[in-house]
Amino acid sequence: MSKKIFIGTDSGATTTKLCAVWENGEPVSNKVLQRSTSSENGRGAVIASWIAGVSDFLAQNNLEWSQIAGVGLAIPGPYERYGVFSKTPNLPASFSGWDVFSDYSAALAKQADRPLHLVVGNDGNYGGVAEAQLARGKTRATVMMLMPGSGLGAAYVGADGLCLDGDTLAGMEAGHMSAAVHLLGLTGKPFTCGCGRDWGCVEAYTTISGLPQLLAEFIKRHPEHELAKSTAPIKEKVLSLRTRAQKGDALALEIFDFQARVMGLHVANMVMALDPGIVVIGGGLMDHEATTPEFRERYMRVIRETAIPYLWAPQKGTIKILPAELGELSQAIGAALVALYQSQR
Repeated sequence: MSKKIFIGTDSGATTTKLCAVWENGEPVSNKVLQRSTSSENGRGAVIASWIAGVSDFLAQNNLEWSQIAGVGLAIPGPYERYGVFSKTPNLPASFSGWDVFSDYSAALAKQADRPLHLVVGNDGNYGGVAEAQLARGKTRATVMMLMPGSGLGAAYVGADGLCLDGDTLAGMEAGHMSAAVHLLGLTGKPFTCGCGRDWGCVEAYTTISGLPQLLAEFIKRHPEHELAKSTAPIKEKVLSLRTRAQKGDALALEIFDFQARVMGLHVANMVMALDPGIVVIGGGLMDHEATTPEFRERYMRVIRETAIPYLWAPQKGTIKILPAELGELSQAIGAALVALYQSQR
């Protein structure tokens, strides 16, 4: 009898990644398959891309559609309701109101010649599910994950392995809580955030989207720096900061140390509410291909040193603050795992 698998589809605006897990939760492959999402060509093109991607993944791993027991789809929020896009950044306006759950379900059923169990959820939440499985091992520790990238993804995974979605599917939008930057000596008007809130979202101080504002603030302390005199576009300047920091540039290091301290305060704040046993830090700054071990270790050290003093005594002695390990695999694997876990309930 063929072994059953659960497919994970992780779809962004430009790229879709696919993976799968066996019934025991182990990955079918440690290589992610990537395809163009084709969102610029409309809804039908996206569904066709996902189905073709699943077929390609199966073919590459000598598997059949008959072996699929469930499918998970990780997509960005927010949502009007379960499986239905609301107005979503980086996707065409025509996608707002799209019942992606129904359309993907119908396409999967047509391709497999039978209904397939489908779960749909936030990509950040599903990434947390995968990292939690790895971090907790054989324990039932609860896990919180923060993922600074272009924005700040966040997830909380309970002892059952499933993520907190919330009643309106907006659970763990922790990047849009107010940052305690006054503790770090940063005063003045709060940084702006793409979400429109004016209270100084954590995301604006910890991610790529906030780097232009951070550079404008910290460049004042380095008036002779090359970037202070450069006429290059701001995007080019901020995207150079990670490389500069890894070469020991004082300005760049100061900016990333500040981001790490804000993240440390946010970790402490979230631990007050959730009391997880493990905190995982993911995102591009933990990317082994783009950052050096020294850079990652420094970032993690500053987070820990900032967070620990604000925790309760029992938490200080037991909590683990760890770097993410799965990289670009996490959200697709997490989607597959949620499909698996829900099939077992």
